[in-house]
Amino acid sequence: PEIPLDENDTYVISQAGDRFDLLANQYYSDYTLWWVISIANENFQQNSMIVPEGQQVRIPSNLPSILSNFEKINS
Repeated sequence: PEIPLDENDTYVISQAGDRFDLLANQYYSDYTLWWVISIANENFQQNSMIVPEGQQVRIPSNLPSILSNFEKINS
């Protein structure tokens, strides 16, 4: 699904060793939601879990809406 910008999104600067699954676990307590952060940061390589060091990463805040849209698309 599309993941629109939200004023409540969190922005972090990536550190060495950051991965989409680790960030998802840190911010959503669910590593399987890595794809939400990956899609929201389409400027990063999409066939890798690794987040480039020193880059701004958007962590979407409206997770219930994103997951609802995902379910609609995939049902």
